[in-house]
Amino acid sequence: MTPLSRYRRFGADPPFGDPRRAHGTRFEGYYWRLTDVARGRVAIVLCGVCRDARGAWAIVALASHPDGLVRSSVTPSASTSFHDPTVRAASSLSASASHLRVDLGEGARLELRFEERLDWPLRGFGGIGPAQVVPGLPQYWHPHLLGGRVVGSGWDGATVYAEKNWGPRFTEHWWWGQAQGFPGADACVAFAGGRVLGGAPTSVVVRLEDRVLRLAPPLAALTTAVGEVGWRVRARSPRWTVELEGEASGAPAVLPVPVPEGRRVVDRSQQYLAGSLSVRVWRGRRPWWTGESALAGLERWI
Repeated sequence: MTPLSRYRRFGADPPFGDPRRAHGTRFEGYYWRLTDVARGRVAIVLCGVCRDARGAWAIVALASHPDGLVRSSVTPSASTSFHDPTVRAASSLSASASHLRVDLGEGARLELRFEERLDWPLRGFGGIGPAQVVPGLPQYWHPHLLGGRVVGSGWDGATVYAEKNWGPRFTEHWWWGQAQGFPGADACVAFAGGRVLGGAPTSVVVRLEDRVLRLAPPLAALTTAVGEVGWRVRARSPRWTVELEGEASGAPAVLPVPVPEGRRVVDRSQQYLAGSLSVRVWRGRRPWWTGESALAGLERWI
């Protein structure tokens, strides 16, 4: 094992690395979100690959709105790649940077391609900024696909978002949100945070057209408030200020979270598939962009 491989097994990535690749940590999480504005629908797919003494296993889940579908399956085997974002979970899921196949039984199958992809453009650091170089954090997060056109399985023309998270264990509390489908704007917004080492850091990513902003500690100051049905995030750097306000709508999809050491899952995640998210961005003191999506994903772990 090389020094770089040993370093990455503690979750960290050097500057200009590729956080999409597997690290060798106890948990590697893969997530996709489809937004179909024309039909007012969304779908999410998650795959959590865990490692124990017997090898790798996975939880795969698919949920959609407005039909209320939630389907999941634990697979006894899984594989990831140290060279690219490829992942497989037995016969339930296979994925790469440009495709996703899910088979969780009748009514829960997808075969998709992602074209005109808008991959993460900020090469120095990923979604959590300079913190990515610190080994041993409980959890890491990187939103690597900030848009693209979906082809296949009746989702032609929808937009796609994808992210990855990984680490040795899950945080005690976690909050997250993601939205596309902003009227009149080609935009993607995502945020994530949790309680880590006595603090509660949050990262915010905003893509508007071909401009991508990432506001994360220590280069930006963030305040977060998450309640039963509301998410509030304010991020400020020397140049940019971003304010996010999320409101839940309807009942959440209750999604499984894996327990790596037990080869089991717990229904711990509450994700609202179609809430609202308003975004306000200032460049210095000047308003730069304001938008609101009615198809936002909003999540908290309890």
